[in-house]
Amino acid sequence: MRSIIEPLAPHERELWGHQTIKLRHRLASLDLFTDDTLAKLIETAPPKSIAIHTKGGDDPSGWPSVMRGDLPGARVLDAVRNGTLWINLVGITEWDPRFAELADQMFAEFRSQLPGLDVVKRKLGVLISSPKAAVHYHVDIPGQCIWQVRGRKRFIIYPNTEPFLKPVELEEAVRSATYGVASFQPWFDDYGDPNDLAPGDALHWPLNGPHRIENFDELSVSLTSEHWTAGIRRTYAMNYGNGLLRHYGWTPRSQGVGGPAFWAKVGLTAAYRKSGLQNKNGYQRVARFVVDPDQPLGARPLPEAEWAAP
Repeated sequence: MRSIIEPLAPHERELWGHQTIKLRHRLASLDLFTDDTLAKLIETAPPKSIAIHTKGGDDPSGWPSVMRGDLPGARVLDAVRNGTLWINLVGITEWDPRFAELADQMFAEFRSQLPGLDVVKRKLGVLISSPKAAVHYHVDIPGQCIWQVRGRKRFIIYPNTEPFLKPVELEEAVRSATYGVASFQPWFDDYGDPNDLAPGDALHWPLNGPHRIENFDELSVSLTSEHWTAGIRRTYAMNYGNGLLRHYGWTPRSQGVGGPAFWAKVGLTAAYRKSGLQNKNGYQRVARFVVDPDQPLGARPLPEAEWAAP
């Protein structure tokens, strides 16, 4: 099978994980991203594996959730094309074997190009978003790449240090207490790194780098890949443990990923997650809209009595 990822230059291999790297790929040559395929994916996605959002409303996350309702996938795509929506098909490798096979190939290619990249867990997702839609400033937790397949977008990345990313906000995102929300100031743009992505472009950026996205005036389809290494898992456990300490009134004193204090945080994190408290205390999405292709936003608000988990 022809390779998906074009070869990285030697200096790009050195920069991986430390600086933003722009890659090239051949995903657009596959038949996984046509309207017909996307419509079927929308229809068959397990409820917990599809997240639809719009702009506006007073949702505390800043990401108003939208229910698909009983519309066929093609009509949902109409709403995306003509409205202001974005759809995230998450963990698609777990429920569609075609994308599981694609992930196998992509990460095998990564291993051949980046021998030191020891991936212990990985996933793919698909993002479908409206012309001119924007994703506000936020942070993701695992290692990330975005692969542009259809349409164009501007992807702006900011430093993963204060003041652009406050430790407490990263900790809350790691603990799923928020939906990746981070505070943004307009002057941050003076220090942002804007990257215009067209079909065939991909981007990898440093771990936990805050970013925001602006679509151009066309439907956008992107593949997202996330990966975990042993080092990323250690950083996750440290931030999770620090977040728990801060939540219960202690000020964390270390961001180290080794030693007795770190392993105590690992144990605290494991116990907290096993207890079910993360599910109980984590951010809960509530859908206040439903997809409606005949509305300007591509969705219409629901009466409060009909709000529900999407």
